[in-house]
Amino acid sequence: MKRKYINLLLPGLVALSLQVNAQQTPLTKYIDPANMDLSIKPGDDFYQYASGTWIKNNPVPAKETRWGSFNVLRDFNINAVKTIIETATLNTNATPGSVEKRVGDFYSAAMDSASIEKLGYTPIKQDLQRIKAIKDLNGIINETAFLQSTGYASPFFGFYVAQDRKYVKNMVPQLSQGGTSLPDRDYYLKSDARSLKSQTAFKTYITTLFTLTGSTEAIAKKNAEVVFNFEKALASAQLSRVEMRDPQKTYNKFSLTALTKTTPVFDWKPLLSKMKVNGQDTILVNVPSFFSSLSTTVKNTPLSDLKIYLQWNVLKSSAAGLSSSFVSAQFTYNQALSGQKVQTPRWQRMSSLTDNTIGELLGQLYVKTYFKPEAKVRLQVLVENLRKAYEIRISKLDWMSDVTKGKALAKLNAFTPKIGYPDKWKTYEGLNISKTTFFQNLRNADIWSYNEMVNQLGKPVDRTLWGMTVPTVNAYYSPVMNEIVFPAGILQFPFFDPNADDAVNYGGIGAVIGHEMSHGFDDSGSQYDKDGTLRNWWTDTDMTKFKAKTKALGEQFDTYTILDTLHVNGKLTMGENIGDLGGLNAAYEAFKMTKQGQSEEKTDGFTPDQRFFLAWAQVWRGNILPETAAQYILTDPHSPGEYRTIGTPVNMDAWYKAFNVQAGDKLYKKPEDRIRIW
Repeated sequence: MKRKYINLLLPGLVALSLQVNAQQTPLTKYIDPANMDLSIKPGDDFYQYASGTWIKNNPVPAKETRWGSFNVLRDFNINAVKTIIETATLNTNATPGSVEKRVGDFYSAAMDSASIEKLGYTPIKQDLQRIKAIKDLNGIINETAFLQSTGYASPFFGFYVAQDRKYVKNMVPQLSQGGTSLPDRDYYLKSDARSLKSQTAFKTYITTLFTLTGSTEAIAKKNAEVVFNFEKALASAQLSRVEMRDPQKTYNKFSLTALTKTTPVFDWKPLLSKMKVNGQDTILVNVPSFFSSLSTTVKNTPLSDLKIYLQWNVLKSSAAGLSSSFVSAQFTYNQALSGQKVQTPRWQRMSSLTDNTIGELLGQLYVKTYFKPEAKVRLQVLVENLRKAYEIRISKLDWMSDVTKGKALAKLNAFTPKIGYPDKWKTYEGLNISKTTFFQNLRNADIWSYNEMVNQLGKPVDRTLWGMTVPTVNAYYSPVMNEIVFPAGILQFPFFDPNADDAVNYGGIGAVIGHEMSHGFDDSGSQYDKDGTLRNWWTDTDMTKFKAKTKALGEQFDTYTILDTLHVNGKLTMGENIGDLGGLNAAYEAFKMTKQGQSEEKTDGFTPDQRFFLAWAQVWRGNILPETAAQYILTDPHSPGEYRTIGTPVNMDAWYKAFNVQAGDKLYKKPEDRIRIW
């Protein structure tokens, strides 16, 4: 099910680093000077000072696009997952239907490359032929419903079931702008050299896939132009990512009859019925203008082109599950956009696929070995300490009225933390998994997941569901659930270690906890009340002051650049930057309540406060390929790691004191210019 949540990290694989072991010992140097560049003044470049030597000695591996703390930890986790899965595949005593048997069978089928190779594109041949036989526009609509309702592909638009943001007890059908393949609408609309290179790679990819399914080179190239031009028309109608961050702007409720009047090609009541959605008379639409434009575009597009577009949706959705020629074509395309040197090993891709497909079966096996109950208890204490610190900080705010403070505190106290793993595991009842039919397993899982989603309509909101799998190295906040979630995968060093000193844990996982709490009070999350309802709880004066502060933060990040000329988008990254600023401040407040936080005793040559900020910095250190960096500037709501490292500390008086940062240092900001929000 698609949930609106705000995560800590980045889409896809993240990067950044350090030596990670599942079990650190008390002798571990959690802050290791050997990884730093002590020749640099922290006030000139805190990122290089804290991590320069590590960055120099840890280039991006050929199979990665980034490399840093998250990647190292994810590398550990994926190897842990591999061990778990391979053990399950070798368990000949596993009973049919057991967790071990289902996980083992899914992975065995995924790794049976010989059988997959023999099939070529046979698994999708019937789909392509069915689309080819379509006779009219009604057939296009019916095929769209079929592809959507089987979870197979999402042509034209996105569809999901989720909570109504203004009536959060209700699960409702929702439509989102979509229908495109490139990472962002700007990839279609810009004509600079980098964008043109991506467009060429995209057209080549389309051409290759059509050629692999029997089209001549000439026809395949023609098809590529058809797909690109059609998707460009859809991209032109889409709102930007910055505009999409406004939850009020993207909340538009329609009756099915009223929506149909604005989109004559799509009669939503029968279409939704074909998509297994019945008994619903209203629907939420994030960008109504997109759907009006989509209707016109579809109406004015030749039937033959629409069929090509639908075939393309089948091809791109299936490529990773087909024979090596398709997988290689997909990698070549992704390589052009990301710069990745070599294909990620199959075992790693299939281990991740197992996690993404049947994650709560795999998760049960993961926590048995890699997550100790005492870690959950420790985290619960940390969460409550951060909540208390946040309460203190809100109470002391000099820019917020008592009326708004009271409501902010009520929201803070209503946060629901989820730690480690779900209290109730999904059973995937009815999902058929065979040891011999990889592609069919994927289709079965898509159908099962879609049915699980639409079956939530008309039922109470299930607050036990998780939006991430257990081994995930990430965390998130859900505004409609008002919950903060920390999977077991992130509850390891460098974020957290039960043997580490408080400075390291508060600068690591403490800042993560505070970050997720801060999402409840960022420019978007602050529009939801304690119940998760999209409803204003601010006085006008307080909101004006809040917006002035966020504007200043956006302007700070706008000045940062990568690859010489690409600027960080302060508006796109606003929520995450507020999360970091509020989170690190709250973590520091909580740290100062500890015995170590109140002392000046040095460890490995660093004061407690220095260790706190260095722990923060080492989380974000890393290297990234230029192609990936350029892509993330457009698509990622998180700032680059180097600017997450410095963007918050330069606004904290404690950082200046800890490292004796003075006027004249490159990162110095006057006290009156330091941005203080939460």
